Amino acid sequence: MTSRRSVLASGLSAAALYAAKTSYTYAEIDRMIARGDVKGKLSKADLPTPALIVDLDAFEGNVKKMVGYVKSKGRAIRPHGKTHKCPDIAKYIIAQGAVGACSAKLSEAEAFADNGVNGLLVTTAVIGKHKIERAVAIAKKHPDIIYSMDNAQNARDMNDAAGVAKVKLNVAIDLWVGKRTGIIPGDAAVALGEAISKLPNLKLHGIQAYAGHASHAIGFENRKKVSIEAMTPAVETRFALEKKGISCPWLSGGSTGTYNIDTHIEGITELQPGSFMFMDVDYNRIGSESGSEIYTDFKNSLFVLATVVSKPKDDTAIVDGGLKAFSTDKPFPPQWRGGNELPYAFAGDEHGRLTLNAGKQVSIGDRLEFIIPHCDPSVNLHDRIYAVRGEQVEAVWRVAARGLGQ
Repeated sequence: MTSRRSVLASGLSAAALYAAKTSYTYAEIDRMIARGDVKGKLSKADLPTPALIVDLDAFEGNVKKMVGYVKSKGRAIRPHGKTHKCPDIAKYIIAQGAVGACSAKLSEAEAFADNGVNGLLVTTAVIGKHKIERAVAIAKKHPDIIYSMDNAQNARDMNDAAGVAKVKLNVAIDLWVGKRTGIIPGDAAVALGEAISKLPNLKLHGIQAYAGHASHAIGFENRKKVSIEAMTPAVETRFALEKKGISCPWLSGGSTGTYNIDTHIEGITELQPGSFMFMDVDYNRIGSESGSEIYTDFKNSLFVLATVVSKPKDDTAIVDGGLKAFSTDKPFPPQWRGGNELPYAFAGDEHGRLTLNAGKQVSIGDRLEFIIPHCDPSVNLHDRIYAVRGEQVEAVWRVAARGLGQ
């Protein structure tokens, strides 16, 4: 009988050996994936492509580094669920020390709450009668949820609905610090805080201030300047509320790009980064505190696994991952995990085109992994994330909030 050692000595990789030993039919693989019964049974070679995969060693290392760093600076961390849209990931990070998870939209929060995620912060205002009804329904089951708001009428509407439902809602003032939503810091925000403090069914939890434009500012010193300029008015608003006698013990903000900046700004109590767990081509470009042009604080852990399906010319190969597998909101394409010898270009909805440089050759059937341009919208294109360690698949995580943009 051929031993594992003799097979490896003959030149076959451990991955090839593992794949050869697990010759399942597609129907068998499909049932395993549907049940999540994959650990010790499936390898990456068994996965249908294109497949969204997460390298568990890199992912777990990223989470432990970020949570440990933030907590060491005396801050709490509530990572953003819009990045992964996956309750399994949210619960894993909470188990590592996070206080909860952020949600960009109400429907995301519903998906997380329905799957047992606590400590939710909805970072976008809940506007309109029906959405407010849904928000109140979540709060009845998860009373620790926090809702952001930047408008006095919205505060009154939320208060009235909470009164009918006999619940008290935790709310946060959303500040305009990141060119998205929010009320202007300073007097306007303080006035909103005063209005909220008079509403019996709302409890002011604090301030939500996300400076998204700072997170991708190129170069550490430039990013530090942009973030401090954005977050200083938020800190000043917090203290102004306190001077008015309005309790404001909490200020949440920060991002993957500014985690080691915002934790040093006095008055910020909590960070809400997201991309650190996965990383992407976009974040790789922002530069590190060390002066490196590449952002090396966290490792790329999220990839799309694709198969070479055609080779029309000696210098061209086609893979089965295209516009429907990767985000397309950035001016740069996916990058092959192995280096620069296989530049990728989109070739339509279903395909990508590889240019074979420096003598690099691939064959039809080869499987290649690509770093995604932007993690959040890329995740939103997939139903599942396959959690892999080495070549083996350890878990299947459902992207439960996929497509939930309400």
